[in-house]
Amino acid sequence: MPTESSKSIFFQGVRDSAPFILVMVPFSILFGVVAAEAGLNVFEAVAFSFLVIAGAAQFTAIELMRNDAPTLIVLISALAVNLRMAMYSASLVPYLGKATLMQRAWAAYFIVDQTYACSILKFDARREWTVKQRLIYFFGVAAPVCPPWYLFTGVGAVVGQAIPESFALDFAIPIMFLALIGPMMRTRAHVAAGFVSVAMALIFAFLPYNLGLLVAGLLGMMAGAQVELIDSRRAERSGS
Repeated sequence: MPTESSKSIFFQGVRDSAPFILVMVPFSILFGVVAAEAGLNVFEAVAFSFLVIAGAAQFTAIELMRNDAPTLIVLISALAVNLRMAMYSASLVPYLGKATLMQRAWAAYFIVDQTYACSILKFDARREWTVKQRLIYFFGVAAPVCPPWYLFTGVGAVVGQAIPESFALDFAIPIMFLALIGPMMRTRAHVAAGFVSVAMALIFAFLPYNLGLLVAGLLGMMAGAQVELIDSRRAERSGS
């Protein structure tokens, strides 16, 4: 296999994540509009995206703030929605754990659903890559994803309520998550976690301040962990 250049690896990442622009643009515009409707000015909306860079958590926080939820509930809910980032980080440690502290800090900042989904699949397939090559690919994935998030958050905040409701920009949210989650449902544990999470979110939808999502997420993780434990024990017995 010919040696790959840093440039070619970087553009592999750019190419793999480029399709996400189609949903990132309306998604970020929608957040800018929602933020403006919630009373944030353009600078505050863009700063929100720069600091948090997590769409689901940002929408959760803004919606709770609009409903005058207590600050503690806003923080806990946003952190809970973003809890998956900790799991993403843990699963990337075998591939990026030997990078420098500064490199890991930048990688941690740019861990979002899209960069994780693309990177973990590529790293599994290209185990011969060095840490440097993996980082180059990771930042290549981030290049088409993160700048549009900042830019079009500002566009949405400027446009604000001028966008008619008939545009229904919120269609991008479920489509993006389906595109991310679908290819990753590769084991019984993944399917169990997803099914339980969805079912519990519907059952506990009556809870105030979107607390049903927290309950559903925890129960989903517990179900997935239990199924994975059962499968690993079964594999051990069949191998012995």
